[in-house]
Amino acid sequence: MLLVPVTWMVLEVQKVVKTMQTILSTNINFPNLGIELKNVGTGFDIFGYQIAYYGMVIGFGMLCGWLIAEWMAKRTGQKAEFYLDFALVAIVASVIGARVYYVVFALDEFTDNPLSVFNLRTGGLAIYGGIIAAVLTAIIYARVKKYPFWLLADTGCIGLITGQMIGRWGNFFNREAFGKYYDGLFAMQLNIKDVSGVYSNTTSLSRLEQIYQGKEVALARILEIKDKVVTIGEETYIQVHPTFLYESIWNLCLLIILILYTKHKRFDGEIMLLYLLGYGIGRAWMEGLRTDQLFLWGTPFAVSQLLSALIVVVSLALLIYKGRKAKMKIRK
Repeated sequence: MLLVPVTWMVLEVQKVVKTMQTILSTNINFPNLGIELKNVGTGFDIFGYQIAYYGMVIGFGMLCGWLIAEWMAKRTGQKAEFYLDFALVAIVASVIGARVYYVVFALDEFTDNPLSVFNLRTGGLAIYGGIIAAVLTAIIYARVKKYPFWLLADTGCIGLITGQMIGRWGNFFNREAFGKYYDGLFAMQLNIKDVSGVYSNTTSLSRLEQIYQGKEVALARILEIKDKVVTIGEETYIQVHPTFLYESIWNLCLLIILILYTKHKRFDGEIMLLYLLGYGIGRAWMEGLRTDQLFLWGTPFAVSQLLSALIVVVSLALLIYKGRKAKMKIRK
């Protein structure tokens, strides 16, 4: 009798699998590493509904971030349940903040279709918007729950950097967040049909000059990528810095350092400030390589690079100030 429901379940699963179709399946190559990733999709279609790997990866990153924050809470003698409640609020706020940040600095993308602001499946989440929203949420949440903010920040940032590290791989599937032309060890090749239309031969020079008016450096990088495309078989590829990969590795190193340093911290808030300092330094460098930057309105300045520099200065100043105060307390 048991075979009947089991057989039925197997048949139903097979039906579902048959309805699943991979979306946009092309190769991604790392030629100088000898790596060729064949038929990498951006997601799959099930019952006519498109599910993007981008969202799945970010969701997985959030889950891992919450789990490691709970682990850190237990490790430092805090109640893990508190961080589940905080995560439920902070995750929602971070997604909203990340989208708002992106939209504010990329308004031209939504002029023709304003409702696309609410479509997150194709990308368009700026990490700094998520960080700002998470910090503001932590300040409010700590005050409402009467919990030490800096202790919450120290624990929460471990989860935050974990989510960032994993979430960057959503950019890999979306073929975005890459850098300028590159032919070094980590050079990455993407099919020109899968990336932004600015790289297409159908986009004229006059149109590019209009899009990047006043942003000569950005325009020069786009033109260099277009001039140095690679033909493999019948397909054309651009060759660029995989900045999403750089940031993911940078975040992994930073995560390990922060976890190891936790037992040696001198004051609450030190881990959070070290996270901001470390992430800000790395992001300022990587943002300088990218070609899909968000610019400060009417200027050629990348807003996230400016913000990174500001965060580095402020966090370093606070580390020095609070570190000196901690030393004075020990002497007393």
